[in-house]
Amino acid sequence: MDRETILRHQLDAGGQRMVTLSNMSSTLVETVSINYEDFNESFLTCGTCLCMYDGGEHTPKLLPCSHTVCLHCLTRIAASQTRDTGTFRCPICRELITIPRGGVPALPPSFLVNQLLDLMSRQRREVVPKCATHLNQELLFCETCDSVFCTLCAGGSHSNGPGEHTIIPFSIAIKRMSEILLYKANECIAKLSQAEEAVSAELQRLDVATETCLEQVSSSIAELSAALDKRKAQLLEQVTQASQAKRIVLEEQLALVAAEKQKVEKECDGLQYQVEVRSISQRIASLGVKLESASTLHEPRENSFITCELKHNDSLSQVETALARLGRVRTSTTFPSLSSAVLEMPVPAVARLPALARLWTVDYHGCPRKTGGDPVTAELVVDPDAPAAAPAAPAPAGPGQGSPAAPPQVPQAPLPCQVTDWDDGSYTIRFRPWDAGRYLLKLSVMDRPIQNYPLKVEVTPHNNPVRTFGGSRGLGKAEFLQPVGVAVDAEGRSAFVLDTGNSRIKVLCAADLSFQRHIETAELAGRSCTGIACTKEHGLVVVNWRTKQVIEMTEEGEVVRTFTHAGFQEPIALAVEATFGHILVADNGACCVFVFDSGGKPLFQVGRKGSGPGCFSMISGVAAAPSGEILVAENDRVHVFTAKGDFQETLTTDAKGKGRIGGLACDAEGRIVATRVDKARAYVHVLSLKGQVVNTVDSHDAPLKRPCGLAVTSDQHVVVVDLGNDTVSKYRYW
Repeated sequence: MDRETILRHQLDAGGQRMVTLSNMSSTLVETVSINYEDFNESFLTCGTCLCMYDGGEHTPKLLPCSHTVCLHCLTRIAASQTRDTGTFRCPICRELITIPRGGVPALPPSFLVNQLLDLMSRQRREVVPKCATHLNQELLFCETCDSVFCTLCAGGSHSNGPGEHTIIPFSIAIKRMSEILLYKANECIAKLSQAEEAVSAELQRLDVATETCLEQVSSSIAELSAALDKRKAQLLEQVTQASQAKRIVLEEQLALVAAEKQKVEKECDGLQYQVEVRSISQRIASLGVKLESASTLHEPRENSFITCELKHNDSLSQVETALARLGRVRTSTTFPSLSSAVLEMPVPAVARLPALARLWTVDYHGCPRKTGGDPVTAELVVDPDAPAAAPAAPAPAGPGQGSPAAPPQVPQAPLPCQVTDWDDGSYTIRFRPWDAGRYLLKLSVMDRPIQNYPLKVEVTPHNNPVRTFGGSRGLGKAEFLQPVGVAVDAEGRSAFVLDTGNSRIKVLCAADLSFQRHIETAELAGRSCTGIACTKEHGLVVVNWRTKQVIEMTEEGEVVRTFTHAGFQEPIALAVEATFGHILVADNGACCVFVFDSGGKPLFQVGRKGSGPGCFSMISGVAAAPSGEILVAENDRVHVFTAKGDFQETLTTDAKGKGRIGGLACDAEGRIVATRVDKARAYVHVLSLKGQVVNTVDSHDAPLKRPCGLAVTSDQHVVVVDLGNDTVSKYRYW
């Protein structure tokens, strides 16, 4: 069908161009009123692909629903939707469109858009800036030297060759700079709007804080007033009670005086009429007695003195001093966006171990703050954008069952953080990431984020030694020959390593494992001492499996006493109970634990040979829990007995039973720390008293070979003796 199209352009008095498109044989009508100054190229952009309309691939096509879409988009939509139906849906209004016989290209063009393109092109040509000197020359702009010129003004000094200046038409440069200016202006407005919102929110918080402070002041003063009123009532009551007590005594005395006076007056009535001498004499005698008794009533039995003293001590001045010190109005000059934090230790953080971050606050002028008291909030969350990390430890076993428990899930909720205010403008944040990976430490001061918010924290699953001593075999200060045991004194000053092959005890500084001295005595000779522990009374206690003796000595090496037991067959390990100082000696030959008091007197035996509950076949270690329980390591199990030697339960950490527990210790909070050697690796397990594995020390960068003895310190470190590496290593285990 032929289409008759009439296009009328009208220009009104205000410079407004009217474009009207009418289709005489259809109902499609497009009318638009355009002011070129308000017009922009978004009107000439396809709403589907956001490309500019042109006369080629993106030719504007007018749909029966009156929407305009480019040819490229319609071709793609029709190809994906027709499916032999010959129809597709408008991408804007979803109306069903029938494809004409000639296909999508046969759809009528949007004459209005085409005319707008022509209009835009003409208007652009009309506003092309010309050179003021050479009127027919178009102005150019050099982006390199930031200058405006025409080709005649340049004199051949500008060109667009390789390595030379970049020249563009001045109209394009103006457009680009206008767009940049508009972008910057919008960005600045957005920033200012954010600042306005932030300041308004801070003002609202200030109002809330002010109201809260006023309520606190009113409440505190009301409490003081109530306390003063209570004390006032108590003092008034005391004055009233004291006055009443005095009044009762005086009124009783006054009543007695009045009664006696009445009696005397009654007896005196008619005395002038008495003529009998005997009667008069009797009355005289009676009045004489009453006169003597009246003299006793002459003095008041109570006095009128009563006073209330408020300055008998310094209470009033103390109250005044306390009132002067009561409450304070404190503000802060901290500027959160200038304050920063760093991860202090360890770096990187280790899964299931505490980590520390330090926050330093800064004031508005960029100067470090010297006082604390700022409300600091901290939370640790898993970084949602971080890749998944390997678990920090192998799957722990369930309590007492030997069945592997599922590894703990990384919590999605914020992990707790502890904030310590050092009152010098700095704050320590302590947190414990449960598993390996990347975390975000979100720190805020006064509910506003700090400068490097959030602080990214990388957490490794590997727990490596913080100190290591030795590493070679020999007789030197830093050499060992079969080190099998270690003990740390209660103060955490010294670590005593049983260097069995050299028949000596090597004394190290417990803090940094530096060498201090050697202890060598005749009782240590024979290369047969296998167990060592610290006591409260003397210092050290050592067991010699060859001589079957328990040796008590001072920390300087002076032997105090030795004792033995007829039941000893192969005593290999010992421990000291902290409360009563009982000495526990594990005997692998007798398959039991002998318990002695602090003086070496036998008390009782724990366990027996066998495979049932509370029975042993191969003892490897013994320890005492802080509540008195006796812990015995045997193969891959830990048997728990009461302080009196009654069997409680058996804890296992591997269902397959291929591993073997070596050294055994228990810290002050009841965590069991044990060395373990499997077929492929050696490590240190940390268990609860219920048998749940709470941490694993894998020593990834310095693999353990044959860890045997170990000892824990009061600051949650464990000192491990490695017989295979001839080393002593120190780890943080909790």
